[in-house]
Amino acid sequence: MVRAFAIALLAALSTFSATRAEDLVMTAPAETSDMTSLFNGTDLEGWSGDPRLWSVKDGVIHGETTPENAAAGNTFLIWKDPIDDFEVRLSFRCNAINNSGIMYRSEHVTKGVKNEWVLKGYQYEGRNEEDFPNVPGFIYDERGTRGRICVVGEVAEWNEDGKKVLRDDLMDQAAFKELMKIDGWNDVIIRAKGNHIQHYLNGKLLLDFTDNHPEKAFSKGLFGVQLHAGKPMWAEFKDIRIKSLK
Repeated sequence: MVRAFAIALLAALSTFSATRAEDLVMTAPAETSDMTSLFNGTDLEGWSGDPRLWSVKDGVIHGETTPENAAAGNTFLIWKDPIDDFEVRLSFRCNAINNSGIMYRSEHVTKGVKNEWVLKGYQYEGRNEEDFPNVPGFIYDERGTRGRICVVGEVAEWNEDGKKVLRDDLMDQAAFKELMKIDGWNDVIIRAKGNHIQHYLNGKLLLDFTDNHPEKAFSKGLFGVQLHAGKPMWAEFKDIRIKSLK
């Protein structure tokens, strides 16, 4: 009885996902007045990260590694409170040396890591590239086993038996090249409600993902931004605001 119900539920979810894949709105929803700021523009109150690497410069969050102050593994600036169903909006930019990212629904990892500010979970990939599909906006499974969970242009779902791509035509290289502001500020929206996730860049939908995996899906957790290990780099974030979708 229980198994039959589970099979029926998965079939219903797949039918719902397929229907939604045919009826997507490609433009980001308008911002509402009930957003709450996570960054005061002055200091890092409410955030935790390596003080050697994170600061506030000219009213924005500035993260930078140098040969003298290198990152011991990927390191993150972490917001204090966990979140579950949400919409977050912010702007980011980074240099071309390395890549950054925006973490959400993440776990704080404290064992077997090289620094005390490590997150595991969904990541909105942030980088300064337009070489499609290695571009900002895909969902990366930071410290997980699924790698690039959903790439730019896809409508996809991940079930217990693996990934299923329903569409892969939301964005192509030409459209992304026109959309992305290389070396400039780019506006990000992440919407996560239940197991449904959408990523936007500069007002356009990049991907639509449904995570049905019974063990690997994340339903709530911490929010943060990343400095990547490796060559010296910098990344900046501003205008971070959020609202609950509960």
